[in-house]
Amino acid sequence: MRDLFVTIVVLGSLPLILYRPFIGVIMWSWISYMNPHRLSWGFAADFPFAMLIALATMTGILFMREEKRIPWTRESVLLVIFILWMCVSTLFALHHEAAMEQLSKVLKIQLMTFITLMLMKDKFRIEMLVWIIALSLGFYGVKGGIFTMTTGGSYHVRGPNGTFIGGNNEIGLALIMTVPLMRYLHLQAKQRWLKWGLAAAMGLTIVAILGTQSRGALVGLVVMGLMLIWKTRKRFILLLVLGPVLYTGFQFMPESWHARMDTIQTYEQDQSAMGRINSWHFAFNLAKDRPLIGAGYHAFTPDLFARYAPDPEDVHDAHSIYFEVLGEHGFVGLALFLLLGWFAWRSCSVAAKQARPHPERQWIADLAAMLQVSLAGYAACGAFLGLAYFDFYYHLIALVVLVKIQSQMLAQQAVVPEAPPVKSNGRLPRQTGVAAGRPAEK
Repeated sequence: MRDLFVTIVVLGSLPLILYRPFIGVIMWSWISYMNPHRLSWGFAADFPFAMLIALATMTGILFMREEKRIPWTRESVLLVIFILWMCVSTLFALHHEAAMEQLSKVLKIQLMTFITLMLMKDKFRIEMLVWIIALSLGFYGVKGGIFTMTTGGSYHVRGPNGTFIGGNNEIGLALIMTVPLMRYLHLQAKQRWLKWGLAAAMGLTIVAILGTQSRGALVGLVVMGLMLIWKTRKRFILLLVLGPVLYTGFQFMPESWHARMDTIQTYEQDQSAMGRINSWHFAFNLAKDRPLIGAGYHAFTPDLFARYAPDPEDVHDAHSIYFEVLGEHGFVGLALFLLLGWFAWRSCSVAAKQARPHPERQWIADLAAMLQVSLAGYAACGAFLGLAYFDFYYHLIALVVLVKIQSQMLAQQAVVPEAPPVKSNGRLPRQTGVAAGRPAEK
């Protein structure tokens, strides 16, 4: 039944996508983040719905009458440079065949990032994209929060198998990045029932993050929570709500959860934590040997650990977005990756500052601030998790660019002087009264 539902929805959307290609971005985001096909057990579980939607979207773009233009800002230009650098590092990868396979996956993600930049060009479409991301990942937040409460926190919250967010660490990161988007929608909501629904979803999602039992997610949750209070409007009310939720959540979790979280302070005695540190040393040593291009994709393998790791027998994944990029694309790749995040952060600050004094542009200020909170959550939690090529992060970068463009457009419209009236003969009308320099009649 689930297979049929997903198939009917996707196939039924294809004519709409061909007519309005921006719907393809919405459908692709739903398939990519919620992964509804992975919740089925039949033919739909492995069917390439995302590829089908992407092909329909690109076909629709060829025939659409709208302007086909990518907004080129410092973020989008730098992203192109970063993609090109990843292609260069792949050409010289130490495991070339596996690197080419991974590059293909990354390029598909980046293709949809630039299609998003091309199509989601106004407030309505931007908010539709925020809604679909928040609902898709919020589904697992609400579901995971309820699961954690009904099981007493005795089990890990996980995402759908075979996806970017399948593990407890991965779903924890995704939910941390989603809570600020829920907060944005909460600030914009007008109906009381919608506000209460979004508030409940945020609370359950925070419980689900705790329920992942991921230490990296706990660090990311603390950073995201502090940033959320700092950056949001009506922060005092949020603090009154968020504080009790976190306190109750901490007290609710079982003793095994507290014992696991306590190992953050005693990481020297934790084998998993020391394995990550060994992996980080490996990436640094590898980058020192190949400082420009690194080893290319698929670098964290036993043969390379034998050459560069302090403990060659303790082979781990990168477990950090920073060391992942460093090991695979060298110091140049890491510099581009960090600069992209910094540019996005600064653009959000500028957009929020420009929009805040104007009530009609408050949505820009709110969204820019909440995008910053999501970026901070990714930066903090990602320090302990290897998701450097997570499509959600690059969709956030696209949203930053779109918000920046909206802010600039509205600011330019506000300062354009009104053109003086012109007579049919092309001459300016003769001024009288005060306008002509004579005193007004009393």
